[in-house]
Amino acid sequence: MNIIGHLINGENREDSARLQDIYNPSTGEVSKQVALASKETVEEAIAAAEAAYPEWRNTPPAKRARIMFRFKTLLEENTETIVRLIGEEHGKISHDAAGELQRGIENLEYACYAPELLKGEHSKNVGPAIDSWSEMQPLGVVAGITPFNFPAMVPLWMYPMAIVCGNCFVLKPSERDPSSALFIASLLLEAGLPKGVLNVINGDKEAVDTLLNDTRVQAISFVGSTPIAEYVYTTATKNGKRCQARGGAKNHAIIMPDADMENATEALVGAAFGSSGERCMAISVAVAVGDEAANSLVEGLKGRMKTLKVGAFTDSTNDFGPLITKTHMEKVKAYISGAADEGASIEVDGRNATVDGYENGFYVGGTLIDHAKPGMKCYEEEIFGPVLVIVRVNSMEDAMRLIDDHEYGNGTCIFTRDGEAARYFSDNIKVGMVGINVPLPVPVSYHSFGGWKRSLFGDLHAYGPDAVRFYTKRKTITQRWPSAGVREGAQFAFPS
Repeated sequence: MNIIGHLINGENREDSARLQDIYNPSTGEVSKQVALASKETVEEAIAAAEAAYPEWRNTPPAKRARIMFRFKTLLEENTETIVRLIGEEHGKISHDAAGELQRGIENLEYACYAPELLKGEHSKNVGPAIDSWSEMQPLGVVAGITPFNFPAMVPLWMYPMAIVCGNCFVLKPSERDPSSALFIASLLLEAGLPKGVLNVINGDKEAVDTLLNDTRVQAISFVGSTPIAEYVYTTATKNGKRCQARGGAKNHAIIMPDADMENATEALVGAAFGSSGERCMAISVAVAVGDEAANSLVEGLKGRMKTLKVGAFTDSTNDFGPLITKTHMEKVKAYISGAADEGASIEVDGRNATVDGYENGFYVGGTLIDHAKPGMKCYEEEIFGPVLVIVRVNSMEDAMRLIDDHEYGNGTCIFTRDGEAARYFSDNIKVGMVGINVPLPVPVSYHSFGGWKRSLFGDLHAYGPDAVRFYTKRKTITQRWPSAGVREGAQFAFPS
């Protein structure tokens, strides 16, 4: 059986003391195994990055950017292979996987602006013959820990920017679907990246803890569940590291009575069920203002959901694919059963979804739950599956209160024709990313991505301008060249 190893100092490595099965979620069968790195293997990757750092740090930003330009071309040329690898291990339908890769490439395009982004600031004559300027200097060895649901895109949020800023990087992708991350990293080496600048290690908690505790690692970027994000942030910062840890979400969409209901219905279907709901920006709660709006929305969704196709990644006509593991499939089904037990109404039930020829795959069909209320598990917790929950309220104020009171604050949106309501919502809602008639308000690459409350631990968001700030430290230099023969006595007052 094929064993997926590591990429250390430009070489493929196998650390086969501990192996874990990789499943094809579409079939439910084991397709490969992944080597779980030991502490010593992770330390070897960190050492390779540390050794490569001095030379890479002094490589001109323009030369770093040229490598990224070549990398972008190679990603585009190898799209079909990357999409297939994502599908085989994650189950994502080909069009969805291609969209994920494209968003990653857009972040790479932003990283190609490194010479502009790293210019710093300069002020001449801040005092008599005194100049002052700032420089954006790299941190050193930095690391990224990325989730299973976006095995190509999320790593591309991290290491292209870190690397063009002059850092060396250790990536730990999800051990559930590691192949695309390794393949993409090999393309960056093919583009001309020196050995050791990017290293990829596969592993579990042992690998994570090694990265968190090794003093050579200066910063950690993480995406995953909130409990693990909090652990990563607490441990990293306790050890003096810079850290940004993005956690879970429960994203609400407010449906106002004046909304274009047909447009809202179509938008919610895509936002709730795309990628099987395994997205931290998925809309998982629709808050309908008034029973008339709620009834219209539910009827529209029930009609539209009859046409949804769930199935294997190999069929591009499918709307979404399986869940990542059998365990997660059973967990999602338990949330649906629990909602019924707590008094919610299961309007569309996806628990018995089957796909001809793929009977052992990890499938859950699109599910619609109405009359949910705060306090129910299906409302409070992140399900991370193709499940949309409807909550009915009497006013926009009630809807906003629900959102503000929830522990997560990743993304939200409102569907309305009322500009005043939309502006009030966007100004006052306590959520990091807001959409107006846009169900998935994921910022483009030249803005930054991040939530509020327990959806983000740390001060800086992902990619865009915040990534430059995260992966560099500012140094300010003040310089004076006294005129020949001119000497001044000691000055004891603070200079002005």
